[in-house]
Amino acid sequence: MEKRWVIKPEPKRETIAKLIEDVGITKPLATIMAQRGISNYEEAKAFFRPEIEDLHDPFLMKNMEEAVTRIEQAIAANENILIYGDYDVDGTSAVALMYSYLTMDYDQVGYYIPDRYKEGYGISEIGMQFAIDNSFSLVIALDCGTKAIEQIAFAKEYGVDVIVCDHHTPGDKLPDAIVLNPKQEGCEYPYDELCGCGIGFKLAQAINQTRGGTIEDIYHLLDLVMVAIGADIVPMTGENRILAYYGMHVLNNNPRIGFQQLLALAQKTGELSVTDVVFTIAPRINAAGRIDTGNKAVELLLAETMDEVDDISKAINQHNEVRKDLDREMTKEALEMIVNDDWLLNAKSTVVFKEDWHKGVVGIVASRLTETYYRPTIVLTESNGMAVGSARSVKGFNVYEAINACADLLVQFGGHFYAAGLTMEMEKVDDFKTRFNEVVESSISDEMLVPEIEIDCEIDFRDIYEEQRSGIPRFYRILKQLAPFGPGNMRPVFVSRNVRDAGSSRVLKDEHLKLSLVQEEYPDIVLNGIAFGMAHWYEILQNGPVDIAYTIEENHWNGYVNLQLMVKDMKASKRPL
Repeated sequence: MEKRWVIKPEPKRETIAKLIEDVGITKPLATIMAQRGISNYEEAKAFFRPEIEDLHDPFLMKNMEEAVTRIEQAIAANENILIYGDYDVDGTSAVALMYSYLTMDYDQVGYYIPDRYKEGYGISEIGMQFAIDNSFSLVIALDCGTKAIEQIAFAKEYGVDVIVCDHHTPGDKLPDAIVLNPKQEGCEYPYDELCGCGIGFKLAQAINQTRGGTIEDIYHLLDLVMVAIGADIVPMTGENRILAYYGMHVLNNNPRIGFQQLLALAQKTGELSVTDVVFTIAPRINAAGRIDTGNKAVELLLAETMDEVDDISKAINQHNEVRKDLDREMTKEALEMIVNDDWLLNAKSTVVFKEDWHKGVVGIVASRLTETYYRPTIVLTESNGMAVGSARSVKGFNVYEAINACADLLVQFGGHFYAAGLTMEMEKVDDFKTRFNEVVESSISDEMLVPEIEIDCEIDFRDIYEEQRSGIPRFYRILKQLAPFGPGNMRPVFVSRNVRDAGSSRVLKDEHLKLSLVQEEYPDIVLNGIAFGMAHWYEILQNGPVDIAYTIEENHWNGYVNLQLMVKDMKASKRPL
């Protein structure tokens, strides 16, 4: 599928000039910093070295004081407290965080993760019945609860109070609970993009402050927050950047034993990046809830000895292998459905349904289909007599609002701009499929249906190495300090033009390209690269210059470290030689 290259507007010349002078960097680096809102030395320093003391006062969040008071009352009265969370990475990490914090000096605490297949997403009546039957008088719900109006009302009838720590978009009505959600009306908290685990951390921070503690008391919890931030794909800006920056420090220097074991089973060594969190740690934690139960993920994250984590981590790793097999098979079946259905093939959305698909993998398959056809996508399966599924979107299209426009056909739904979950009666699937496509057709632009590569700036190979010809260049060392990367602070993408094969490029496994590249204007600078899924470009690369869009990463091999271009796309070069 052809991609659109969109080069970001160049910042003001005076801003770039000031950064070049104040920070002592080249124009491409100054451009990248200015694009991220940095305009002078002090702002650059704050961005490169976030201060944990700059975290916002948790009591700026609406209802935070009430939440802390209720928790302290429960502890003073020896009440049983139940920590309740969703079964994904954000939810299980949040449960582990809050449970870890409260049990540091209080032992009447339990936790509950709903069964994906029996209960579905979020707070369930079964879960509230568990709280009632086991004499829990306070429930702290994490990464869920904003829309659980009926379930929380049911709990309240039996004297169970609920504190909701959530980041999902609220509906018109909130539950009868103490709601901590920066997106709720009337909340003036300065940052509203925290994940569920992040809001749990703010609650722990508030309790800790009330008790006279410092941020160092809860610093060890930041590895959980970082994994949740990476897995939930929330913006890597503002407060999230501070939490992620220090969370990566904990992950790389003193991670909890559960993370250590997962990384060992994945044979991952060396310094971790956000990419490692997203593609190595998160899928394995998610696999517990997808294939078995999210309780196993919490057990792993709470474990303190190797004896505790050994069997659990191996089981979770095996669940991840099962998940991969299901992912491949379901994606193949879904793609065949689309190819064999003219209506689906030509629609501006994808809605596919098969009763025996595994519920735990529908979200992953929706992402795979979006990658292939690049349009808003919903994958549905049957669970407990209902059609349930996950939605994924394309850049710029609010899939949550599109689903909301079909709300009369649904039993329940919830989510974000780019991802959502939904449940409907089986007989409503065809009507929903038609309506959803009508909504998408009426509101999506043709441009949105073409994948976009957003490019930070155009550079030459010379800009990467400047006067340096070996080792890791200063350009990359500074670039690396922009991490942690994520939405709102993506790894910079560059374009270089008039690039040719330096003579040793080759096809790998009939699918990928291992590249050795030289730019015609600078024949003495040869850079290695990799282009996944782009073997079809090999002949074109041999026959003429190309323009490449790429990111720059370190390649570690046999004890050596060098730079590697991660090529995202190629186009035949149109610039005159």
